[in-house]
Amino acid sequence: MSENLVSAFELLPVYLSKHLRITVIALALGMTISLPLAVLAVRVKPLRYPALTVVGVIQTIPSLALLALMVALLVVVGSIAEPLGVEIQALGTTPTIIALTLYSMLPMLRNTVTGILEVDPTLTEAARAVGMTPFQSLWKVELPLALPVIIAGIRTATVWTVGIATLATPVGQECLGNYIFQGLHTKNWTWVAFGSAAAAVLAISLDLFIGGLQKAAEERRRGLALVSAAALALIFVGGLIGPMVVRGLRADPVAGPIDERIDANRPKGADAKPQAAPPAVIVGSKTFTEQYILADLIAGVLNERGVATARKESLGSTVIFDGLRNNEVDCYVDYTGTIWANHMGREESAPPWRVLSEVAGWLAERHGIRCLGPLGFENAYALAMRRDQAERLSIETIADLAPHAPRLKIGGDYEFFGRPEWRVLRDAYGLRFDQRKSYGSTFMYEALVDGQVDALSAFSSDGRIAAYDLKVLDDPRQAIPSYDAILLLSPRAAERGDVARALRPLIAAIDVETMREANLMVDREEDPQPISAAARWLRQRVD
Repeated sequence: MSENLVSAFELLPVYLSKHLRITVIALALGMTISLPLAVLAVRVKPLRYPALTVVGVIQTIPSLALLALMVALLVVVGSIAEPLGVEIQALGTTPTIIALTLYSMLPMLRNTVTGILEVDPTLTEAARAVGMTPFQSLWKVELPLALPVIIAGIRTATVWTVGIATLATPVGQECLGNYIFQGLHTKNWTWVAFGSAAAAVLAISLDLFIGGLQKAAEERRRGLALVSAAALALIFVGGLIGPMVVRGLRADPVAGPIDERIDANRPKGADAKPQAAPPAVIVGSKTFTEQYILADLIAGVLNERGVATARKESLGSTVIFDGLRNNEVDCYVDYTGTIWANHMGREESAPPWRVLSEVAGWLAERHGIRCLGPLGFENAYALAMRRDQAERLSIETIADLAPHAPRLKIGGDYEFFGRPEWRVLRDAYGLRFDQRKSYGSTFMYEALVDGQVDALSAFSSDGRIAAYDLKVLDDPRQAIPSYDAILLLSPRAAERGDVARALRPLIAAIDVETMREANLMVDREEDPQPISAAARWLRQRVD
C-alpha cells in the first residue's frame, strides 16, 4: 500500500469525525429554524413568499463565497466585540456552521410548507369539527400526514450539507475536504479520490437511512423507523467518538481539542507531562505545494523540540493572515511582498531590505505579530513564457512583452489578477492582454506548456520553471516587490520562548535552489513524492 494511501487512512477518523460534527450541528440548527418558520409561513400567508425567497437567494450564492463572507463578517463582529471582552472565532467551526446552516434551510423549509399545504382540507376541517385547537390539528393531523414530505426535505438537505462541507477547508475547518484541497494542489490524486469517495459514501449512507425513515413514515412501519434511526445514531456516534477511541488505542499522551488535529509526531520523552503541557501550536498553510512542505517542516521541528502542534491547512491568503492576528493560527510562512501589497496597501517599489524592515515593524506595531526572520529564499511572482515562443518573439523582459500582449493570453493562479501586484505590474508596463485565465496553482504550468496561455504569473521558487524549461522575463522597472519568505508568529506564540527557540534554526537556512528542489519532488510528473517526504528531505538539508 502506498504511503499516500496509508496516510489517508490514518487521518480518516479525524477528518470523518469533523465532517460529521459540522454536518450534524448544521442540520440540527437548520431544522430548529426551518420547521417552526415553515409552520409560521403556512399560518401567516404574507410571510410565506418572503421566507422562501430569502432562503432561495442564499442558495444562489456560491458555497465557497458564502463561507468566505461568514469569515469576513465574524472578523468585523469580533473587532466590535473585543472591547467588551467577548472573543469570537472567525475561522474554523463557527463560520462553517453558519454557512452550512443557511444552505440546509431551503429544502427543509420548502418541503415542510408544501407538505402541510397539501394535506387534504377535509381532514383539517374534520379535526376542527371534533373540537381540536389549531395547535392540536397541526400536531395530530397536519404534521403526521406531511411527515414523509418533510423527511424528504431533510434527506435532500443532508446530502447537500455533506457535499458542501468539503469546501470548508479554506476557512480553517478540518473535514474530508482536506484530502481534496491538498490533493488538488499537490497532484496527490490518491488523496483526491479518497476524500471524494469518503464524502460520497457518507452522503449515500445518510441518504439511505434517512430514506428508511421516510419510507417508514409513508407506510407507518415502526420497525423500519427504529432500524433506520438506530443506524443513523450508530453512524453519528461512531464517527464522533472514533478519533477518541483511536487516540486511546495508540495511548496518545497529548489530547488536543476537538477543533484541531494534533500531529502524530508528539513530543517524546519521559519528562513530558500532559497535565502541565502548554497549548498546541497551530501551524497554518496556504493552498500550494511550498506552503504544505514548509508547514510540515515547521511542525516537525517543533515536535522534535517537545512542542505539540496542530494544523490548519489550505487557507486563503487573507484568511490565514486574519487567523494569525486573531491567534487562531500561531505560525506560518508568508511573503514580504504579500504583506506589503495586500495588507499594508503599499504599491510603490522598494529595496528588499527596506520592504522586510517595514513589514516586520508594521506587523509588530499594528497586530503584535512577530516576524522571526526570513528563511533565506524568495518566492516572487514572475512572468514566464515557453522558451521557444519567447525566443521567436525576441522577448527578454516584461517591457519586450508589452507590445505583443494584445495578441496573447496570460494565465495566473486564482488570486493573482485580483491582487495589487497585478495592477501595479499592468500599469507599469502597459500590459493589455487579449485574455486572462485563472487556474489552480497545480494546473497553470500545464496550461502554459499546452499552449492554452502564452504567458504565466509563475512563482520564482517553483521547481517546474526549470523542469519545463520556461523563460522568466526580467522586470527592469522593478514593478514586482520582493517576496522574501518570512516566518511569522501570532501575538500568542510570540510570547512563547520555546517556540521561537525551536524555530530559530530555520532562519536563513533554506536557499531558493533547495526550495525549488523540494517543491519539484512533489510536483513532478514522474515519481512524485508525498509532502511528508519532501519535508523530511528539506529537514535534512536544513541540518
